[in-house]
Amino acid sequence: MKAKPVVCTMAAMLPLSSSFLHQPQVRRSAAAVLLAVATLASQAASAQPDSPPLPAAAVPSSWSQASSAAPDTLAQWWDKFNDAQLSALVTLALQANPSLRKAEAALQQARALRDAKQGSLLPSLSASGSAQRSQTDSQAATSSFKAGLDASWEPDLFGGKRAGLDATEADAQAQQATLADAQVSLAAEVALAYLQLRGEQSQLTIAQTNLASQQETLQLTDWRAQAGLTTSLEVEQARTSVEQTRAEIPSLQASIAASQHSLAVLTGQAPTALTEQLGSAGPIPSAPEQLALAFPADTLRQRPDVRAEEARIAAALARVQVADAARYPSFSIGGSLGVSALTLAGLTNGASVLGSLLASVSWPVFDGGASAATLRAQQAALTQAQASYQSTVLTALKDVEDALAALRGHRTRLQHLQSAATAAELAALLAQQRYASGLIDFQTVLSTQRTLLSAQNSVASTLTDLGTDHVRLYKALGGGWQAAPSSAPSSSAGQP
Repeated sequence: MKAKPVVCTMAAMLPLSSSFLHQPQVRRSAAAVLLAVATLASQAASAQPDSPPLPAAAVPSSWSQASSAAPDTLAQWWDKFNDAQLSALVTLALQANPSLRKAEAALQQARALRDAKQGSLLPSLSASGSAQRSQTDSQAATSSFKAGLDASWEPDLFGGKRAGLDATEADAQAQQATLADAQVSLAAEVALAYLQLRGEQSQLTIAQTNLASQQETLQLTDWRAQAGLTTSLEVEQARTSVEQTRAEIPSLQASIAASQHSLAVLTGQAPTALTEQLGSAGPIPSAPEQLALAFPADTLRQRPDVRAEEARIAAALARVQVADAARYPSFSIGGSLGVSALTLAGLTNGASVLGSLLASVSWPVFDGGASAATLRAQQAALTQAQASYQSTVLTALKDVEDALAALRGHRTRLQHLQSAATAAELAALLAQQRYASGLIDFQTVLSTQRTLLSAQNSVASTLTDLGTDHVRLYKALGGGWQAAPSSAPSSSAGQP
């Protein structure tokens, strides 16, 4: 069983004259409307739930592995790598990436929906006109012309419409933060792909250098075999080492091409658009070791994903208020003014004038518990938004701590690997010289060459890891976007 809401209607349909507004019927109708509004106004405060604070989250006072200080400017953190090509690629991606344009369009949509909701708070006015010509067998043809204006307004006595506007405004703010989060992620993704490309190119250079050295060793071994100083076994071992190193080169070249394709797509271009531009190997970019970190609470305020969750809580709270206001009476005030004449010219002189004033009250007396269930559903949605906020805060804190731990570990690892690579390079050179002099066997030469290749690759890989750690830290700190002034609704919204 579905009960209809109780509807009370007060109307007056009166001919207009110079004293129309002073007619007793109009005054009585207006007084009745005002009395109904005043009687229920005292209940408006109870219909507005208080705004709860953001849910508590365990935010530490400082980071565990770094001293907090005034934060550096993070809006364009990629410039800290001092790599012009990296900066150019990130800038291009932020301008041309299709996914980012999609997020920008979603923001425009959210703002348009907010503006549409704002318009519903204001009175509406519409105009109409008609012309009619009729004729019967016994009478001559007659014409009639009509024109009129209709106005209506629903006072937001219990704040339901205002809360609806607040919800769409919060949705727009959440979408704006989502756009900023997309910018943060995109800048980091471009930087990571660029670092991977430079790391792969560095490993390719290392492989090619070692291949040349191994080919020299193979040639030396072949000469020694021809002179009877060694056996064909050592020749074949040297050739095996050469072919194994040569086999790594196509795989690295394929990885380099894939990284180039990724960068091109991220910047909104065809996959092969950057092949020539990024074809030459370059150094692996490195960021300054010293990084001034904000306090954890400041970091959370900087991160756009946390801001988005805050806005979603505000939107959910506003929708709770909308559902609560729906349980109370709604009011509607309308009026019309029209003129009618037998000729078109008569509409402005001597026309019949007719006006009406209508006020109505609608109160849902019984709806089977639907409005109460809707309110509970919105309250549950608010609880979900609060839990999502807490989860996002904890994830943000974890991202920073993980990046700091990785940075610390890779810095220490790089120091040891660089020392190892220097020693391996010297050992390989000495082994080759002593083998040429016949002082050591060929197995020692092979071992030192393999060790050198492995150590140099590890250095290149760790340099890349160190750069990616910086990128992930900048992303975790919320860097890569700049706050822009939002298009807020007019403060006069809802005021007739």
